[in-house]
Amino acid sequence: MTLRLPENLRDRLRAHARSERRSLNSELVYMLEVGLRAMGADAESPGGDSASPAPLRGKPGSSPV
Repeated sequence: MTLRLPENLRDRLRAHARSERRSLNSELVYMLEVGLRAMGADAESPGGDSASPAPLRGKPGSSPV
């Protein structure tokens, strides 16, 4: 998958991922999962339902936002 981002946004995302000790890809997945959960989109995800959402991936010991 190719994702085109403005350079300044990509740099900000990389810096944030680094501060969270995650790869850029892992940080983007985490942010998308958190965003979808906040929108209440869990029930729309394949194989998921809002009663038993999939766990968020993150660094060990971190809690979801």
